[in-house]
Amino acid sequence: MPPLADLTELIVFVLLAAGVVVGSLGVVLLPNVVYSAFLLGGVFLSVAGLYLLLNASFIAAAQVLIYVGAVNVLILFAIMLVNKREPMADAPGLGLRRLLSSGVCAGLLWLLLRVAYTTPWATPGPTPLGEDAVVRLGEHFFTDYLLPFELASVLLLMAMIGAIVLARRDVFASDIGTGEAADQGLIEKARSPLLIEKTRP
Repeated sequence: MPPLADLTELIVFVLLAAGVVVGSLGVVLLPNVVYSAFLLGGVFLSVAGLYLLLNASFIAAAQVLIYVGAVNVLILFAIMLVNKREPMADAPGLGLRRLLSSGVCAGLLWLLLRVAYTTPWATPGPTPLGEDAVVRLGEHFFTDYLLPFELASVLLLMAMIGAIVLARRDVFASDIGTGEAADQGLIEKARSPLLIEKTRP
């Protein structure tokens, strides 16, 4: 019978791993992109919990602040700003694409499992640095990994600008290219304030 601490750690690990797997499947398989975005946030939180189990508290905090608080919120803003209501038409060859993507995912899973079971992992791991870990990470961020760190920030900025451009819709009475009348159902109808409507005889 394992000690209570080890049993609790195993149960928490199983729950977090199940959250990552189920959430990832929901992100890929759900047709509603809003639900997929929220499940992606759950996956990020589960990964942060796994970091906590590894005593990597700074990485867990960075995971929550950057991925949950920035990346996932940016994705939600992009979805809400675009607000695509019309149903998406089925792409040609959708079944073949799903088959190929499933094969790629299965191959990647097999490769990861092979690496996990055949690699001679060094146990126990290196001695924890303690409070010096944050200093060491800061040194690597601003020396060895400065370019990828800055490119990631530029990528997030470009994604936010793209969401704003997609959400900006200028309404015209006629189509610019063809000159035909625009669909009036897409134009927002002006409404008088509710107080005026109530007081009008």
